Amino acid sequence: MSDVSEQLPVDSEISENADFLSFCLAGELYGVDIRDVEEIRVWERPTPIPRSPMFIKGVINLRGMIVPIMDLRLRFRVGEADYLPTTVVLILRSVADDEERLIGIVVDAVADVISQGEQTLTPAIGESTVTPFVTGLLNVGEQVLTLLNTEELLNIDTILSEG
Repeated sequence: MSDVSEQLPVDSEISENADFLSFCLAGELYGVDIRDVEEIRVWERPTPIPRSPMFIKGVINLRGMIVPIMDLRLRFRVGEADYLPTTVVLILRSVADDEERLIGIVVDAVADVISQGEQTLTPAIGESTVTPFVTGLLNVGEQVLTLLNTEELLNIDTILSEG
């Protein structure tokens, strides 16, 4: 029997000793590369955009830039979108075709900054609405951190195809 990690590719852009910002979403622990986080904001209701995908809650004005806000629970279909005092918006940055893009994602709460250390990422297993966005899995104490690929998460073509 071969090792699963030999069969599935793991994102090679994540280097060892990378740091991740972890957050909670529907009782699960997720993370993004901390270099992709522009800022963390308290939840405030965005201005709705007519006929946008159901997981796009609207837009906010971030120092003169219009930034779309995506509810990750709705996009991943992992629970109801309840906005609690711990709900925050992570403003994420990605570069595609030499163009920088900012999109906010609504999450239940920010957890911690986690260092990869000497651990290697384990590839995602199975098929789900989350799998296409997963870079890999990382053990964090008794929990598993699901690392998300920011570039794929913010890919506008993918967002529009899901809407």
